[in-house]
Amino acid sequence: MSFSSQAKSRLSRLEIKNDCCPKAELSALIRMSGTIQLVGRGNINIKFQTENAAIARRVFSLIKRLYDSQIEVMVRKNKQLKKNNSYLMIIHDKKSVDSIIKDTGLFNEEEKSLLNINYKVPRNLIKKKCCRRAYIRGSFLGGGSLSDPEKTYHLEFVTQNKDHAKDLSQIINSFKLNSKIVIRKDYYVVYLKEGEQIVDLLNIIEAHTSLLELENIRVVKGIRNNINRIVNCETANLSKTINASVRQVENIKYIENTIGIEKLPKNLQELANIRLYNKEASLKELGNMLSIPLGKSGVNHRLRKIESIAENLKEKERS
Repeated sequence: MSFSSQAKSRLSRLEIKNDCCPKAELSALIRMSGTIQLVGRGNINIKFQTENAAIARRVFSLIKRLYDSQIEVMVRKNKQLKKNNSYLMIIHDKKSVDSIIKDTGLFNEEEKSLLNINYKVPRNLIKKKCCRRAYIRGSFLGGGSLSDPEKTYHLEFVTQNKDHAKDLSQIINSFKLNSKIVIRKDYYVVYLKEGEQIVDLLNIIEAHTSLLELENIRVVKGIRNNINRIVNCETANLSKTINASVRQVENIKYIENTIGIEKLPKNLQELANIRLYNKEASLKELGNMLSIPLGKSGVNHRLRKIESIAENLKEKERS
């Protein structure tokens, strides 16, 4: 099971404590994954379909809690593609359907026409902070997904309507987050990409177990990245040291083959000879080998003088 599916399964088992929140969560589920079906004579069915058994139970329990309605449940198996079971729930009861439509604000007017569907989030459902949390939770269960945090940080909600995407983004951002909207084919995607913001959103919808797992992964990835940075830095420094040592030895050998090391000033002679026989030594180690120990900056200063002498000799040879 994917990280996203696990998060949804756990979230579906969350106890709803406040009586005001179930309608907000159900409203989000309907707008994200529900279907309104005209069945003739002005009658309407409400359908839900999901491959996650926990989400199916969540929808079933929400409707039972709010309306005590009869719900037709069907389980289908796609043998061809070898996918999981598909759970289809249909609410036929006219009284329950009318109550759901009224409570969740599915229509702009009393007339039950598909042309009058209200995609905006009804303000009366999200007056309280707990209800806004419930609406985001329902949106995640109905049309959200969370990428494997081992690979990348990305949480998104996919909806078919621009107005709903805007409202959902505003609700999320009311918790001081920074969700954005992008169009993907014919869908509107509300998304978060920063690990810290995804953690905050999981906290908002009370997905605490998934939050802790994601935080653990973030910590491990952070340590791993720090180690890689340190190793890369050490490797880069080592490469610089080796390249500098090779250049210094070449300059000293050039001086030895032209005018001889003995022609150098006494302080440079000593350092030149030490460098020739200690090619892998650091500047600090070279300084400690001198008859009168010298710091890194002093050693580096003398080596630059040797390099300058070698360059002058090369220049004379070219001219």
